[in-house]
Amino acid sequence: MTHEKLLDSYAELAVRTGLNIQAGQQLLITAPLDAVTLVRRITEHAYKAGASLVTTIYADDETTLARYRYAPDAAFDTAADWLFKGMADAFRGGAARLAITGENPALLAGQDPGKLSRANKARSQAYRPALELITGFAINWCVIASATPAWAKSVFPGVPETEALDRLWQAIFACSKADLPDPIAAWKHHNAELLRRTEFLNQRRYRALKYSGPGTDLMLGLAEEHSWKGGGGKALNGVFCNANIPTEEVFTAPHREMVDGTVCSSKPLSYQGSLIEGIRVRFERGRIVEMTADKGADAFRDLISTDEGAARLGEVALVPHSSPISKSGIIFNNTLFDENAASHIAVGQSYTENIRDGSKRSKEELAALGANSSLVHVDWMIGSAELNVDGILADDTAEPLMRNGEWAI
Repeated sequence: MTHEKLLDSYAELAVRTGLNIQAGQQLLITAPLDAVTLVRRITEHAYKAGASLVTTIYADDETTLARYRYAPDAAFDTAADWLFKGMADAFRGGAARLAITGENPALLAGQDPGKLSRANKARSQAYRPALELITGFAINWCVIASATPAWAKSVFPGVPETEALDRLWQAIFACSKADLPDPIAAWKHHNAELLRRTEFLNQRRYRALKYSGPGTDLMLGLAEEHSWKGGGGKALNGVFCNANIPTEEVFTAPHREMVDGTVCSSKPLSYQGSLIEGIRVRFERGRIVEMTADKGADAFRDLISTDEGAARLGEVALVPHSSPISKSGIIFNNTLFDENAASHIAVGQSYTENIRDGSKRSKEELAALGANSSLVHVDWMIGSAELNVDGILADDTAEPLMRNGEWAI
């Protein structure tokens, strides 16, 4: 297949399987400026599927950098509240959400950490109403990626730009199954496999997970009445969608106060223009009490200082080391892909769907069951070919879940 045909297949997959756009539904897209060709294809398919209006908000790396180079100091406590309020209003009105990633992973490397921290906190506070609708799965939403020159250069350093961009596109198409003869059918089969995993885990009702491996000795308690999810699911608006393309994970909610021990990252974390590597943390009663990193320590420290819940966990996910993304051998420097190459955890906000009947419970009830609340939700990778995971039953019996990074069930 030519690149043009693959791009069209990928765009259709995003609309039909990722979002499952409904007739008369509006669509809000956010994307890097370099993704305009993909956005145009997605827009065409969205209208063909019956969308009533497609609105795209573009981000540009150069204008983002201009803020940090030239804006007055007081500007970094400011966020586009009006924009995020509009997004939340759109979601409440039934609009679907598509986020296209592809930004430069190290765009803001070397910028003032204090300004980065303040800007990220202001943005997180302004975005909170929209984020709660997404983490609460109120609407059909999806995250996909677009290859961009800056991202491709970070993934394939030393390779000519055209070749690096082509290689990244090929990897995106392969990992998302867009290069298969019938991607939509392939995703139905994939969703069924992930559902089989979640059903097993929900039947076992583990109270905790025990992690062991190089630099990792962690006991991670699970929230009361937690629910494992994976692959596609039905949003509260009744639309079945796939929130991430690609996805290889099954995930649930940890108990915010029942995580103890040490854990280290196995892949870099790209967060708000900073690349964070070699993260090592120690938890006590659910909270990170010590942390170091080989690179980007200030950025990670600022992240977990955003609010009280940012230093606690909101998600735990299991991914086999032999996942297609891991087998590619590529470190994408992009969470959408790297989190699906390795088991991972996320600091910050819990997903309401990971608590039984979560959408019907108050914030106080969710907190009492162990769900975490925060302005942020950031995944980072801890899985490897050397990681072992046990499921701990209510009677403290340990059952092997993963051995050397692979499913043992």
